[in-house]
Amino acid sequence: MQKEMVDFLIIGSGVAGLRAAIELAPYGSVLVVTKDTPSESSTEYAQGGIAAVMSDEDQVGIHFDDTLKAGDGLCREDAVKTLVEEGPDRIIELIEWGAEFDREGTSLHLTIEAAHSRRRILHSHGDSTGRELERVLLTKVRSLPSVRKYPFAFTIDLIMHNSECHGAYVLKDGKIAALFAKATILTTGGAGQLFSRTTNPRVATGDGMAIAFRAGATLEDMEFIQFHPTSLYYPAAPHFLLSESMRGEGAVLLNANKERFMQDYHLLAELASRDIVSRAIISEMVKTGGDHVYLDLRHMGKEFVKKRFPRIHATCLKYDIDITEDLIPVTPAAHYIMGGVKTNLEGETDIKGLYAAGEVACTGVHGANRLASNSLLEGLVYGARTGRAASRSSVVPANRAALDVKISSLSECDEIRRALRKLMWERAGIIRCGVSLGEAMEKLLQWEGLIKKHYATRQELELKNMLTVSRIIVKAALTRKGSVGAHYRSDYKERGGNWQRHIPWNKKTFAFQSDASGNEQETKAGTCN
Repeated sequence: MQKEMVDFLIIGSGVAGLRAAIELAPYGSVLVVTKDTPSESSTEYAQGGIAAVMSDEDQVGIHFDDTLKAGDGLCREDAVKTLVEEGPDRIIELIEWGAEFDREGTSLHLTIEAAHSRRRILHSHGDSTGRELERVLLTKVRSLPSVRKYPFAFTIDLIMHNSECHGAYVLKDGKIAALFAKATILTTGGAGQLFSRTTNPRVATGDGMAIAFRAGATLEDMEFIQFHPTSLYYPAAPHFLLSESMRGEGAVLLNANKERFMQDYHLLAELASRDIVSRAIISEMVKTGGDHVYLDLRHMGKEFVKKRFPRIHATCLKYDIDITEDLIPVTPAAHYIMGGVKTNLEGETDIKGLYAAGEVACTGVHGANRLASNSLLEGLVYGARTGRAASRSSVVPANRAALDVKISSLSECDEIRRALRKLMWERAGIIRCGVSLGEAMEKLLQWEGLIKKHYATRQELELKNMLTVSRIIVKAALTRKGSVGAHYRSDYKERGGNWQRHIPWNKKTFAFQSDASGNEQETKAGTCN
């Protein structure tokens, strides 16, 4: 087995991983491992913008309150306070490094999005904010000689010794390598690919959560999946995200009968939080018998739309949809997971030597439902904090590796992956209940044996991780008998008892067996409607 020793190992190259690498560069050698190209992450696809208090009309306290309100009572206030207070400094830092945010004259152009009470969303090149952040951070990383990239390397599992994390086993060019480090940081992003409809790139398969879970780390809040209300609905097109900023700028939703409907569901109409808008769309689709609704920008002016949303305009034109003239068919899609690997405000997990930041982590900053455009900010703020904490790690890697396992192969990998994604969308999606979740768990149990095997291809390893994380999500959704934030159960529409708890999971407390009596009880609770 190939072995390599570095000071700091970062798994994932989105905004959190790159920001952590920049922070660690003065303290030793840094290796950034990615299973694809370094630029392929959810960061690159983030359109709408990044939220921060950057004007005299806004206040940190207002951003704090908006975040708590969106989180529906489950945000950890110290995590939110850290985010909104440190956010502006991270934005100024980006500008100093060359970030080009859109401006009106010499002032930053700020827009508004759902559930924000002030205009505080910075954006770049109209609707390519994530791409700009990725560009700036990658450019900065390239200028740091102590940071190296390690692309097309799939992380199999963490190297554990005496309950400490000493690095990771990775698969590269068909061979396994052991990468040792005194601090390992997970910045692998989310798990949107668990669902058949998602705005996430193909790399978002929950890998970091799964490998942390197998190592014994605690995961938390896994039932809270945010579904973005508007992804492009077109048979030949990918599930392309249509930014929250479109509704922030005045776009409206129409049902199959070309009628506005959001005012019937919430006082804020199209600017209500994402969970409310997503459920309203599903309800309208059921009422009208349609498989999508429409987003309407036609009243906003052609030149404004093309200038404000150039990337969306160009992409939709590929499918003969001119967003300045045509109604845009849209449906909700899985977008973001609020839960993840539990950390403190320094990115530390409950495993010594293991850290996490960004979407893979759960600081509690998002509560039960993330406020729009807080995710890129989280990556910057907590990526930097995690890098600083990791620089102080006292772990001394043992430099011993042993991965002597029997390798299995799975010929029906693609078929199971498609079936899993369909199952999660239909049974553990936007509207859930005991019946649907029980059916999901029953099917997942049939695949239980696959989780226990070892594989030697990225495709098979991804599926193993997807199955692992799906099991935890469904178990968590069954456990929370109440509706809070993005977690909505039609058989328990109220919040339920002890609703403010955060539900932890680790391999010591999570049994990969069904509770027959519990599932039976859930089945009797009601139907999803």
